Amino acid sequence: MKAVCIGEALIDFKAVGDLLFQGYLGGSPFNVAIAAARLGARVSFLSQLSEDAFGLRLRRHLETNGIDTGLLCYSSAPTTLAFVEELGGEESFQFLANGSADTLFDPRPRPRLPEDTGLIHFGSISLLAEPAAGSIVDIVRQHRHAITVFDPNVRPALISDRKRYLETLPLWLELSRVVKLSSQDLRWLDDRPVEAVTSEWFELGVEAVLVTHGSDGARAYLANGVRASAPGVKVDVVDTVGAGDTFSGALLARLASRDRTSLPEDDQEWSEMLRFAVAAAAVNCSRAGTDPPMRDEVESLLGDQQG
Repeated sequence: MKAVCIGEALIDFKAVGDLLFQGYLGGSPFNVAIAAARLGARVSFLSQLSEDAFGLRLRRHLETNGIDTGLLCYSSAPTTLAFVEELGGEESFQFLANGSADTLFDPRPRPRLPEDTGLIHFGSISLLAEPAAGSIVDIVRQHRHAITVFDPNVRPALISDRKRYLETLPLWLELSRVVKLSSQDLRWLDDRPVEAVTSEWFELGVEAVLVTHGSDGARAYLANGVRASAPGVKVDVVDTVGAGDTFSGALLARLASRDRTSLPEDDQEWSEMLRFAVAAAAVNCSRAGTDPPMRDEVESLLGDQQG
């Protein structure tokens, strides 16, 4: 079955020195689509790209990675630009997104996804601006038969009204069967114990919550009571940008390979999926920028870990 990733596509400018930045193709849903495709999934990407030089590069990268671009919309508005800098051990983000192509995404009528769509990934900063946010919610809502995967990918610097964001969160959760987020995201959203938070989300219809813990691996909490985990994988870290997106892409690839719209129910299968996704994220961290691995790279790393 096919996976569809919906949301922003932009250019990340990574700080490499005093007012020096290296540009990378990016955007969380865009990165997820690339990762899933490289790891074997059939993927479509749905967004609005600019007709500027950056937008052309984004489209070419999608096509080079075998991603279906037939759902894309186009606009004369500029591409969103993001500036990423490490400050005090944490990534700091600055976005130039007002009036950009992806934030103005508003297709009329709303597109119908391919009939074989079994997975939909949405979230990130594309839900922070209208009309894109409302458009994405509409599209996800009309395709509830699929496994919907939501990643809030919280960027506090872009959320001017935290109270309003948290009031909207239940709407996105109600559309989601799987929620993937980092431990930092979870703390920002709700600082209560994870079991208390996930129990409330399960009442909204979420079936699985996956929490990534950086070098400490990842954990899964299921509505049926199952718990699973995978340890971190040691690599020489070059850059952590895109690690979470690569994890999500690996998750999509593994779910797509099952070719069914039901989720795993036992801890062993979830642990194996988490282990694969953690290893994929680790490979990404071993090189500069967001550069998700191919399947054989992940399998090689897992084999080395077992050895």
